[in-house]
Amino acid sequence: MTSRARLALLFSLVGIIAAACGGGEKAAPDTTATADPAELPAAGTQTPDEGGKVIAVEMVTDDKGNNRFIPRDFEAKKGDVIRFTLVQGVHNAHFLPDSNPGLQGLIATTQLLQLPGQSEDIKVTWGPGTYYYQCDPHALLGMIGHLTVK
Repeated sequence: MTSRARLALLFSLVGIIAAACGGGEKAAPDTTATADPAELPAAGTQTPDEGGKVIAVEMVTDDKGNNRFIPRDFEAKKGDVIRFTLVQGVHNAHFLPDSNPGLQGLIATTQLLQLPGQSEDIKVTWGPGTYYYQCDPHALLGMIGHLTVK
């Protein structure tokens, strides 16, 4: 392979990697599996229903490189708001339909938060049950949790 061909290949690979790491357009959240779009709460700041509360969940990469939700497992009731806030790292929260079989109205994923202090609210509109969620980039490293709706 000539040096010119190697250089062209290198630039092509750099472009592909940059696009895969966020250089391309941002995809919309996948809500097709279980949610009716008319019933999905809007992204951004949400207000709990009367008598409800805001439940703070931090998304953290600690000094040792551990990725976790704090708290990992928690309870809520319909009308509460879950506020996922990035402390450190790059994280999202994803309620996977295939990990929550038979549970309806899930918000499939939040945006990928990248700046400390960024947050995304999700209003709990689901019925009673235990819901699995994960950070997509770090699920295999144990960044998972469970929400129990009472």
